[in-house]
Amino acid sequence: MITSLSIKNYALIEKLSIDFSKGFSIITGETGAGKSIILGAIGLVLGKRADLTSLKNKEEKCVIEAQFEISKYNLKEFFEANDLDYEDETIIRREILPSGKSRAFINDSPVNLQELQDLSLFLIDIHSQQQTQELSEESVQFKIIDAIANNGDTIAAYQDLLKVYKSDKSKLNALLKKQSDSGKEQEYNTFLLNELVSAKLKSGEQAELESDFEKLNNVEIIKESIDKSLVIANEEQFGVFHNLNEIKGSLQKIAPFSSEYQNLFERITSLSIEFDDISKELQNAVEKLVNDPEQLEAISQKLQLIFNLQKKHHAATVEELLQIQEDLGNTLLELDNIEEEIESLSKAIEQKAAELNEFATVIHKNRIDAIPVLSNQLITILDTLGMPNVRFKIELIPSETYFQNGKDELQFLFAANKGTDFGLLKKVASGGEMSRIMLAVKAILAQYSKLPTLIFDEIDTGVSGEIAIRMGEIMKEMSLKMQIFAITHLPQIAAKGDSHFKVFKSIIDDATQSELKLLSQDERVIEIAQMLSGAVVSDSALNHAKALLN
Repeated sequence: MITSLSIKNYALIEKLSIDFSKGFSIITGETGAGKSIILGAIGLVLGKRADLTSLKNKEEKCVIEAQFEISKYNLKEFFEANDLDYEDETIIRREILPSGKSRAFINDSPVNLQELQDLSLFLIDIHSQQQTQELSEESVQFKIIDAIANNGDTIAAYQDLLKVYKSDKSKLNALLKKQSDSGKEQEYNTFLLNELVSAKLKSGEQAELESDFEKLNNVEIIKESIDKSLVIANEEQFGVFHNLNEIKGSLQKIAPFSSEYQNLFERITSLSIEFDDISKELQNAVEKLVNDPEQLEAISQKLQLIFNLQKKHHAATVEELLQIQEDLGNTLLELDNIEEEIESLSKAIEQKAAELNEFATVIHKNRIDAIPVLSNQLITILDTLGMPNVRFKIELIPSETYFQNGKDELQFLFAANKGTDFGLLKKVASGGEMSRIMLAVKAILAQYSKLPTLIFDEIDTGVSGEIAIRMGEIMKEMSLKMQIFAITHLPQIAAKGDSHFKVFKSIIDDATQSELKLLSQDERVIEIAQMLSGAVVSDSALNHAKALLN
């Protein structure tokens, strides 16, 4: 239950702090006094979107804080799952900064709006006229029936399995499509793979082949250049070897005289050795040179093959071609295994479908048992609310489709009077009838599920007199099991509350602001009397107000 609410700098509220008690609380006030502002502030605490228009003073931040007693809500698991500190007295704070940014906190831990919204489902249910209209939606009707049928755990297990089933179906469809497409591509991919395999490509061979091609293609020039180099190196009187030996001999004579000369001698010796090595390699190179047109042609063809493959596959290197070859091999291997995967997945889907059908059967049976209970209780409550001839025709229609909550479709028909045909709620029920039906539904659900704090926002639309008294009594009965708030314009309902709050406007420093006040017993008599007779309170209105309160 909500135990306190404080509001600062929100809409017409400069600063407000109020405590709430358990049981049945009434909120009244003239139209435009600020009841919607109070609801809006609570909505922000529950995670609704905010904007700068919420700020009374645009230069200061807006702060809304609510305290909840949650010891009986079994929410420790939720707090652990969201890494939040659990407190029996949990505080939720919402801040809207002048910049337009919004922040939310649960027990001083920052949270995002989704976490706040998830928690709010366990805390407060604000019943508005819009929610009354939702009663005609099939999903809402199913929730009512399933609450009475105690289908919650079964539907949760069904939904978990349905998620896996749909995922497997999606995978199967993808595999079947792949198999269908592969029939067209497999032959071509096999051709491409065989073409690459027959090329016998090796990493790094392209550079090697290109080098060999250049040598063989220019063998005469290479031989001529090397021969000339060897002649220059080895000529007896003027060759490089002869001259190097002459220099080495000269330096050898003066080497003992200085480390400088010794160093020069060693360097020329090293140079001589290196040049001798170069000369020998040139000799070996010229001996290896062979004019082989056939080898040249073979290398040329291999290089052309590599170039053609690179062009076909948009590859720049042999390494990329080898990767494409590997990928093609894996693709074909995968296609070979796809039939086995399809068979295995199909069996798994059949098994899950059988399990889903079992869950759906249990859900359906529980609903069949719950429908007469719901119908009879609705008729009983609505009889006391001035609808003695109301009838309901609730039919489940089995389907082959796996819906999110089972395999049933629902027809929820209603007739308010004898001799009238059944029709859809939203088409045949008036606003007052819808309000009474929704109140009856909430009263029934309070017996079967742990509803959070419930705020009825003008559920009395379209009713008055004795019906209003009975509506107040029903809400009073509900408040024995849960905290109930009713925002109302009817004195008959207002008189049933355990506590009574009034929303009113006041002018302070030429500024209008809304305030919320807990009324004393005497103030409550006057408020109800004004609801009966208007601003000028007559003695009869006072007596009537006291009678209602007693």
